[in-house]
Amino acid sequence: MSRIGKKPVEIPQGVSITLGAGNIVTVKGPKGELKQTVDRDITIEVKDNTLEVGRPTDQIRHRAMHGLYRSLISNMVKGVTEGYSKKLELVGVGYKAANQGNILDLALGYSHNIIFEIPSELKIVTSQEKGQNPMITLEGVDKQLLGQVCAKIKGLRKSEPYKGKGVKFAGEVLRRKAGKSAGK
Repeated sequence: MSRIGKKPVEIPQGVSITLGAGNIVTVKGPKGELKQTVDRDITIEVKDNTLEVGRPTDQIRHRAMHGLYRSLISNMVKGVTEGYSKKLELVGVGYKAANQGNILDLALGYSHNIIFEIPSELKIVTSQEKGQNPMITLEGVDKQLLGQVCAKIKGLRKSEPYKGKGVKFAGEVLRRKAGKSAGK
């Protein structure tokens, strides 16, 4: 039984949801517009200020899709009203981050700088304060795109468990390992 799928999605003031041909759900809000194609078996009803997602049977596939599409639509509604933000921290000596528009320039301890192009849907801010690690802040309305870009940036220099060097989320706690023990 899908508990998430049965929960109605509240539609805040200023957000409009339209159902198009081919089961395409379009969510428009003050921060932007998002579209999502929904499986043909899943039904979507907009009543007053709520949206309800339904399924035809209790098959495993239908139960899985029921909760999935309810969560995706809920994330779209939150994205167009509040937006999403993630902060990445560069931990390591000489690690730097700078941006020119949507071009991110990273110095991550390799022999060359890494130039990474951020999609135009996302907004990027880099900062480096004295005594602090360089920070990269990404903001956008699409939660999936934001997470995917953050994962790609983290993959450029994964955090290692001995010294903790690499790219990590701000506030992320790494599982550390003990190094070599000295001679007995």
